[in-house]
Amino acid sequence: MNVPQNLKYTSTHEWISLNGTEATVGITDHAQSELGDIVFVELPQVGQKVEVGSGMGTIEAVKTVADLYAPLAGTITEVNSALQEDAAIINKDPYNQGWIAKISFEGKVEGLLDAQAYEALLH
Repeated sequence: MNVPQNLKYTSTHEWISLNGTEATVGITDHAQSELGDIVFVELPQVGQKVEVGSGMGTIEAVKTVADLYAPLAGTITEVNSALQEDAAIINKDPYNQGWIAKISFEGKVEGLLDAQAYEALLH
């Protein structure tokens, strides 16, 4: 299982890359493998306000549909529109080309797991 050390994680299997007051969000390799082949992603709307733990889209796989949860409170500033054309990008590259949304946030980042804590959650 691929768990990059430079990212933060949630217990609901989202990864977060922090850059100042902007966070890039996607789903983890573990989540992707549990879901199976991803065929569709309902992206959040740019400008949408999100709260920690609130739904911000869905991920549809061959065998199930899963909610995507906001790891931080803030505003959606960008979505990965390439996923509308080919959601399977997440199957191949969940941590780079398969990112889902960017969130502009204010304040402290709390409650996120580091790579070691996320790996422990998986076992």
